[in-house]
Amino acid sequence: MNDKKNLSSAQLAAQIISNALPYIQSFAGKTVVIKYGGAAMVDAELQASFARDVVLLQAVGIKPVIIHGGGPQIGELLDRLGIQSSFVDGMRVTDGRTMDVVEMVLGASVNKQIVNIISEAGGNAFGVTGKDGQLIRAKKMIVTKTTPAMSVPEIVDIGHVGEVEAINSAVITMLLDAGYIPVVAPIGTGKDGTSYNINADLVAGKIAGVLEAEKLILMTNVPGLMDQNQQVLSGLSAARVNNLIDKGIVHGGMLPKIRCALEAVKTGVPSAHIIDGRVNHALLLELFTDEGVGTLIDDRNANSTDDQR
Repeated sequence: MNDKKNLSSAQLAAQIISNALPYIQSFAGKTVVIKYGGAAMVDAELQASFARDVVLLQAVGIKPVIIHGGGPQIGELLDRLGIQSSFVDGMRVTDGRTMDVVEMVLGASVNKQIVNIISEAGGNAFGVTGKDGQLIRAKKMIVTKTTPAMSVPEIVDIGHVGEVEAINSAVITMLLDAGYIPVVAPIGTGKDGTSYNINADLVAGKIAGVLEAEKLILMTNVPGLMDQNQQVLSGLSAARVNNLIDKGIVHGGMLPKIRCALEAVKTGVPSAHIIDGRVNHALLLELFTDEGVGTLIDDRNANSTDDQR
């Protein structure tokens, strides 16, 4: 009886692998940029699942590039050091002391932890920050606020918060060609040497565009982009997403991610995915099955309004 059960389990596993073959063949040799964050970064089981997925992607000929966040970890250390955090439009105000903590957490602690979990899964990862090899050239982000009483917008100084000015793709290409999985901390450097903390989604989108990646994948703590009835929209054209933004259906914390995905598609990335990182093996499910675990956005059917993959 047990032999029959074991055979049945083995046949099911073989069928799953067989079903994935067309996807593996399609993506072999292609670059996939993954923004790693949310629950998948802090839950031990999800960490192991993510690492195994990434190693498997490389093993079948796909080139994964990881850009990671670390907001909760930064906040925790700031609290322990007695440094108060404040936010403007969801962005952490980053003075000199806070920037030192950001570099310590993202560039050392979180980055090396990700490298380690990939190594434990049998992969060969290499951690860098955007400061290494001038990978990310940044500039200060200008934030403005307006109210009906203002005659001109108010410029709000949020410190060392930056946006991407340029990406030196040669750094990542060198690592990929050498057989490494690049793991990038989203810290950039200005022309004057100033360090900047940059939103990891934005960095991932820019890197995907510069590398001419096949896919941009943003891991989140939600099932994907949802409509007004809280139903996940699994497949969307860029035109349909813009329509949802105009109607106010896409708002809040999802809006920056969606705009990042749209920008990547606009710059030539064939598709962007917003997936639920709380699901075990979310990467494999999204890449190697028809169902997926999130929302796919592409511009191949710009006039389509059908929510399908």
